[in-house]
Amino acid sequence: MISDTIAAIATPLGEGGIAVVRVSGDEAVKLVEPLFRSKVKLSEAQTHTIHYGHIIHPSSGDKIEEVLISVMRAPRSFTTEDVVEINCHGGIVSVKRVMDLLLEQGIRVAEPGEFTKRAFLNGRIDLTQAEAVIDLIRSKSDRAFQIALKQVDGNLSKAIGELRYQLVELMAHIEVNIDYPEHDVEEMTNAFIRERCIQVSSRIDELLRTAEHGKILREGIVTAIIGKPNVGKSSLLNTLAQENRAIVTDIPGTTRDVIEEYVNVGGIPLKLLDTAGIRETSDLVEQIGVERSRTALSEADLILLVLNSSEPLLPEELAMIEELRQRQTIVILNKTDLPLQIDKEEIEAKFPQGRVVSLSLLEGSGLAELEKAISAIFFEGNLESTDLTYVSNVRHIGLLKQAKGSLREAMEANDAYVPIDMIQIDIRAAWEHLGEIIGDSVAESLIDQIFSQFCLGK
Repeated sequence: MISDTIAAIATPLGEGGIAVVRVSGDEAVKLVEPLFRSKVKLSEAQTHTIHYGHIIHPSSGDKIEEVLISVMRAPRSFTTEDVVEINCHGGIVSVKRVMDLLLEQGIRVAEPGEFTKRAFLNGRIDLTQAEAVIDLIRSKSDRAFQIALKQVDGNLSKAIGELRYQLVELMAHIEVNIDYPEHDVEEMTNAFIRERCIQVSSRIDELLRTAEHGKILREGIVTAIIGKPNVGKSSLLNTLAQENRAIVTDIPGTTRDVIEEYVNVGGIPLKLLDTAGIRETSDLVEQIGVERSRTALSEADLILLVLNSSEPLLPEELAMIEELRQRQTIVILNKTDLPLQIDKEEIEAKFPQGRVVSLSLLEGSGLAELEKAISAIFFEGNLESTDLTYVSNVRHIGLLKQAKGSLREAMEANDAYVPIDMIQIDIRAAWEHLGEIIGDSVAESLIDQIFSQFCLGK
C-alpha cells in the first residue's frame, strides 16, 4: 500500500465546460477540506456523494473557484484509497489555481498512470486490466473499444486464471506422487500430465489465434494509398476520413509528402498514408515526396493501388501491378463514372478473388465493396464474432508463446518417461509465464515501464 497523497488534472488542458482534478491517498479528504467552503464538511461527507461549494485560499479566505466535489472513501474507489475529485470550470487558469493550492497543502503531483498503478498495486485490478485502460483510451474504433472494455472487466484475466488453476491442480497431483511414491501408478500419472498439458496448450492456441486480429484492432492497419499522380488518391483519403485532409486539384503532383490519417472502415481502424504520386520527375521537392512514398509502400501492411479506369494503363503502372501481386494489395479502379479504358478482368486475373474494386469517388459508389475486401483480407470476412477475448498486447502474446513452449517441453519429457519432479519444472515455468501476464510475478521495472505510457491523471 502507498500512503502519500497525489493529485493530477484528469481532463485535457484547454478551454472546456468543466475540468476535473483528481486527488487520491489516505489523507485526500483531510488535505482538501481546508480549501473547501460548503454547507457540509468533507470529513463528514458520506462516500460517493457530491457537494457544491467554493475553493478558497486557506490564509485569506478569498474565493478561488466555484466547484462540485465528489468524495469516494476507501476501499470503494478506483485506487481503493480515499479519492476526492474537484469539478471546476474548464480553462487553464482555473485549473492551475486549484492545483497550486493542492500542492501548497503538501499533496504531490501524480506520475503518469499512477492512479491506475495504485489500483493494481492495491489489488483492485490485475495487470491485464490495467493495460486495457490505456487501450480503452487509445481505441480507434468501436470494435477496439469493446475489446478493451471487456478486458477491463476481466475477460482475459479470467481466461488466464482458469489456465493457471488447471496447472496448479496438475502440480498438486505431481507433488502428492512425489511425497507418496508407493501410491503412484506411473501410467496413470503420465496420462494425466499429458491430458492436462494438451488441454492448457490448446486453450493457449485459441487465444493466440485471436492475436493477429486483436493487434490489428488495437493498433490499426498501416495502409498506403499509392498510384500515379491525379488518379484520386487524395480524394480517397478525404472520402474515408470524411473531411478534406488532403488538397485535391486537377494539377498532377499536388501531394508532395506523406499525409497520415486514422480512419474507421467497417469497424477496422486504418492508418492511412496518402502518398505522393509515384512517377519520374525533375522537381526536387516532388522527388523527395516520391522517395517517401516508396518507403511508406515498403512498410505498409495493406496497399491500396489506385488506378484511373478511364485511361489506359501506363508501363509503370503495369510494373507496379506485377510488383504488388505478392503483397496484401487491393486494386481500386477509380473514376468508373467515365468510359472504361482498362481491362478489369485482366487485372483480376493477377490478384486473389475480391482484390479488385471499382469505385467512383465522385458519385460515392463502391465504398461498401472496399470495406468488404479489407475485411476479407484480415478477418476472413468475419468481424462480428461474439468472442471478445482477444489478445492484442505484444507482451501478452510473447508470454503465451513462452508458456506454450514450456508445456511442449513438459510433454516431450513426459513421453520420454523423465522423472515427474523434472517434468514439474517445465509445468511451473508455464504457470509462472501465465502469471506474468496478469502481474502475479513481474519485475518492478516492467511495472514502471507499463504505467509510464499512461497519460497524467489516469
